[in-house]
Order: sequence, then C-alpha cells, then structure tokens
Amino acid sequence: MPFHNLRDFIAALEKHGELARITTPVDPILEITEIADRISKGPPAQNKALLFENAKGSSMPVLINAFGNEKRMSIALNVTHLDDLNRDLARVLDPRLPHGLSATLGRAGDLFAVLRSIGLKPKLVTKAPAQEVVITSPPFLSLLPTLKCWPQDGGRYITLMQVITRDPVTGVRNVGMYRLQVRDESTLMMHWQRHKGGAEHEHVAQEHHTGHIPCAVALGGDPASMWCASAPLPLNMDEYLLAGYLRGKPVEFVRCVSQPIEAPAEAEIIIEGYVDPEEHAMEGPFGDHTGFYTPADLFPVFHVTAVTHRSEAIYPTTVVGKPPMEDYWMGKATERLFLPLLRLSLSEVVDYNMPAEGVFHNLVIVSIRKRFPGHPQKVMFGIWGMGLLMLAKAIVVVDESVNVHDLSEVAWHVLGNVDWKRDITLVEGAVDQLDHSATRDSFGGKIGIDATAKGPPDGHPRGWPSEIRMDESVQDLVTRRWKEYGL
Repeated sequence: MPFHNLRDFIAALEKHGELARITTPVDPILEITEIADRISKGPPAQNKALLFENAKGSSMPVLINAFGNEKRMSIALNVTHLDDLNRDLARVLDPRLPHGLSATLGRAGDLFAVLRSIGLKPKLVTKAPAQEVVITSPPFLSLLPTLKCWPQDGGRYITLMQVITRDPVTGVRNVGMYRLQVRDESTLMMHWQRHKGGAEHEHVAQEHHTGHIPCAVALGGDPASMWCASAPLPLNMDEYLLAGYLRGKPVEFVRCVSQPIEAPAEAEIIIEGYVDPEEHAMEGPFGDHTGFYTPADLFPVFHVTAVTHRSEAIYPTTVVGKPPMEDYWMGKATERLFLPLLRLSLSEVVDYNMPAEGVFHNLVIVSIRKRFPGHPQKVMFGIWGMGLLMLAKAIVVVDESVNVHDLSEVAWHVLGNVDWKRDITLVEGAVDQLDHSATRDSFGGKIGIDATAKGPPDGHPRGWPSEIRMDESVQDLVTRRWKEYGL
C-alpha cells in the first residue's frame, strides 16, 4: 500500500529494521553530516535511516538517509526491487507493433496519458496537517534545524525539498529539488540551475514581465512525492502526476496561506514565498554531489512570506558529497524507472547504468543489440539528445551480452575492445552547470566510447577473437563433483 505521509514511511522503515533513532544531542552544524557520511559508506548492515530526536537549536527531529539504500528506496516507491519500476512501466509502454506503425507512434505519449488520468485533478482539501501551525511574520527560518553540511559551505542549507512553481504564462506546475541557502530569517537563495524547470519559469517571467514567481517549498509528505521532485521529467510535465502513478492515487493539495499556489497537504513543513526574477545575489559555495565544492555564483533570492507546519513536525534532510551517499539511490531509482522511456526512442538499448563514481552526469554505460556500422555512435547521439541526458560527459557503449552493472566486466571490455584512435567520438555541448572541469560555464567537451566487438563492416578486417569460455558440459561436471574435491 502507498504511504499517506512521512510518518507512515518512518513506521515502515522501523518495521523493516531500517531505522535508527538517536536521542543524544547532535549538532546540525557539520556533526550530522559526518555521522550520515560514515553510515552511507560503512558496512551495509550499519546503513540505516537516521532519526535524530534531539537536534541542537530546534525542537524538530531530523530525518536523514531515509532513501539511502536499495531496500529503503524500494519501500519508498512501493516496489520489492527497483527494477520492478521499469517492468511495471514497460507494461504501459510496450513498444511492439501489433497494429501497425501508427499505433506505436502514439506510445511515447502513453505515459503522460496514464499520469494525467491518475493525477490531473488532484484532490484539493481545505484543512491540512501541513497547516496545523501557521507563521506569517518573521522569524521564519530559525525554527528549522537546517544543516551546515561541509566546512567551506556558505552557510546552512535546506537540501531535501520540493520546490513548487507554476509557469507564469501557462500555469503548468513544476516541482524541483533545488538546494536553498539560508540567508537570514526571511530570505533563502534559490539554486535552480539553468537546465532545470524552475530556471525556465524564471526566464519566462523575465521575458513576459509577469513579476514575482509564487513558490512553495514542501518538506516531507509521502515518500513518492519527495522523490519525484528529483525526477527529470519533461518541462511541461507535473512531477506530482508521476507521484500519483507510483502511489496509485493522486497527491492531495492545500492552498497556501500567503501565496497563490498549492502544496502537498501531508507535508511536514511548507515554506511559502516568492522569487523576484530580477533580483539575484551570491549563493554558495556548497559541498556538492560531485564531491567538490561548487563555487559561489549568482542565483535568485527567495523571499519567505509564511511558514506552516505540523504541530510536531519532522524535518527531512539529506547530505551530498563524495559518492556513494543517499542521493545515489535516489538517482538509481530514476535510472531504473526511465529505462522503458529510453527504449521508446532507442529500441536497441538492452540496459544502462549511471554508476556512483560518475555522479549521474559524468558516465552512462549502455548495452545495445548492435546491428550495423555506426550503431554505437547513433546511440550516443540519441542519448545526448534526450532531456537531461544531454549533460552526460561520457557514454560507453558495449554489446548486449555485457552486464553494465558489473564495472569490472565493463572495464575489461573497454580496455580490450577499444582502439583509442578509431573508437572515440569527441563532441562539444551542454554539460552540467556543476561541472568544474569545463572551460566554459555549462558547456564543454564530451566523449563517446565504442567498446563493442568489431568486424569487417566496422572497418576491422583482421577478424575478432572469441571470448574464452569453458564447455557447459565440463562446467556441469565440476558443479556436480564440487564437494568431492574437498574445496
């Protein structure tokens, strides 16, 4: 059954032995980060969601690492394993051609039709747990146990949120996960990067002179809604429709008390306010998911006009840094869910992997059913043309028999199969705004590596050797006699 709110999710984590409660007083300034980092990178049995019940400087408990392994991420999205996400979606988006080409051409829109049928008209309630306490004048932000994550951070940050805006012209809702630096009691810095939906709303507001952009920042709620803020949906697709699809029922909303916008009724905390598209200030530095500090830069100022919350609110947060950390598993859920969508455009794709070491945008490993010369390059350019996958710095293409999730196997094929003069594709284009290696902001070099087997059609006349494999009969014999060997 889908979770109604964060409390239900916490109860489920505790039931499954995935939650640790810490009653000792703990400081949100650096100390919580160090604890969470050790837990994320420590032995799997130690990796738990952490509920700090006595955070210094606040009466609110702090929940962190709630999505920090495959089991918890699966529980959050109501599946047994993360691969169930793509299997379920593949049943909706079956790309076969049972009734001719015209039937299939409409399949790309099927996901959006399904999401709209579930969540286009979410239930609007007049009374919500998220508004049990209403604060309409400063101080607003000191009641929250916001973290200072890393020593050189520019300040405290809100890190696990749903930033809700609407297109100033069309009114279409966007939900994003953009970090918020606490500037003072009533202002935050809104770090929406140029490729994200919130930044597009800012651009539209500037172009059409529509004035302030109303915003709601929701903390908590049901875990599917929390995760969906990080999902890279198309610009005009409401992320809460995806949450409704995963939940099997629409997300409930309530009208904000000080802004003309709605927020999830079951949230723990809602920060209401607006962004002036003409007002920017320096934000950062911030210890980011790349494992490096993102330098300070100009971003919009978010003015807080109200804060509402549950009477005994829990503050959800996360920490990013050198992988693996909690955000890896949030990204892995995205990777698994969106595999069928990748196959809609690139039907030759067998599987893909965005490993932790690549921090999402630095490496995509994809296996394909290769059929013709130049096929790997066709897939590379197809991926670079798909949404936020355009930011991928490196794409490695391997044959369908290669397990893309076994990095040792992938490395063996790459290092053995690649002629570094023939099999490399170098391009320039959009890269992640956090990419410190690019010589220009958000624009730099990218590489495609064809690690597939080659033959004469690929311009390789020498022939290709067979991989070493033992006869199956001998393997079966040794398996049957294994105990006899005394090994």
